[in-house]
Amino acid sequence: MCAALADGVSQIINPLSSDDTQAAIHVLGQVGIPISEKGNYWQVIGGNFKEPDDDLFCGESAATLRFMTAICALIPGECRLTAGPSLSRRPLKPLFQALRQLGANCSGQSDLAPVVVQGGTLSGGLVELPGNISSQFISALLLIAPFAKGVKIHLTTPLESKPFLLMTIDCLKQFGINVEYSPDLRRSEVWRQIYQPATYQVEGDWSSASYLLALGALGGKVRVENLNLGSRQGDKMILDFLRGMGAVVEADRDSVTVRKTKLKSIRADVSDCIDLLPTLAILAAVANGASEFVGIERARIKESDRVAAVKAGLERMGIRVEEARNRLVITGSRPKGATIDSKDDHRIAMAFGVLGSVTGETVINGAECVSKTFPSFWEALKKLGSEVEIRE
Repeated sequence: MCAALADGVSQIINPLSSDDTQAAIHVLGQVGIPISEKGNYWQVIGGNFKEPDDDLFCGESAATLRFMTAICALIPGECRLTAGPSLSRRPLKPLFQALRQLGANCSGQSDLAPVVVQGGTLSGGLVELPGNISSQFISALLLIAPFAKGVKIHLTTPLESKPFLLMTIDCLKQFGINVEYSPDLRRSEVWRQIYQPATYQVEGDWSSASYLLALGALGGKVRVENLNLGSRQGDKMILDFLRGMGAVVEADRDSVTVRKTKLKSIRADVSDCIDLLPTLAILAAVANGASEFVGIERARIKESDRVAAVKAGLERMGIRVEEARNRLVITGSRPKGATIDSKDDHRIAMAFGVLGSVTGETVINGAECVSKTFPSFWEALKKLGSEVEIRE
């Protein structure tokens, strides 16, 4: 998105090709931003937006829908953004309200997709919105703020997923945009600036790595390369959680090795790394004692209600789970193989795929949903020694 907003040619080095990123490529192409896939990099020719000829279908990519809803406020003419079934159930109202405060013209049938945006000039000024629903709403505003006459963003509630917003700010800086912000990120300010083309190196993904590292803790020794130990990514917290559960973790400059050991229970706040909940849940399923996870509420409005999906899957495997609104307690035992409904949620499928690797035969229904962010996941499990059979 930053490369699209920069007038000129940018390169994205070592990108991930998945359903989510392909959705972004497709939508950007519809609004006049050509993206060429060239081996280990993508070339983006930015700055020349046009009104699309058809609906902008964002698939199940929440980042694409939310970021493009904001960017469409800059594109002359009308843009209609649509989404897949799961994403169409996820709320957008705070983003709509914030964009209107900036002078944007956006509307939907409710607070959900599809959304229609009439592009025009942004007025700028003060924007207020909650910080505890999605950091992507704030990132979307930061993306377009340099085109307005000064934007101040105030969060009416404490920010959750703080690391992801810091990642946005770092990315903006690489494309020539500076953001001033308070230590707690509840206040930020952006003045009128011009995006500059850049060469951007994509980090290894700690979210995807978490499943492989968890497999090491449960089933043997696993080494994952291309991980930046200095990364802003919130899911880097998996290392602290693994160590807290007693796993043997060795980290060097660009790789992490985890070895199997007896795990113990843990108490963890996952509000800044909510995507780790399924991974931590399957680790807790074999740990000694009762693990408690708090800050889980936002996991209910992901691709599925992940709290309910985790609970249902673990109970089918014979694990005791106690659920409250913002709290989950999992008592470790000896999980048995079972048939798991992934709810077409990539993170549920991958987490239970890992747990199934160390229990009896486990069937993951809807397993193809991993293509959203980790298309080669099942092949990776095979390479690590798991017995994986793909059934049509």
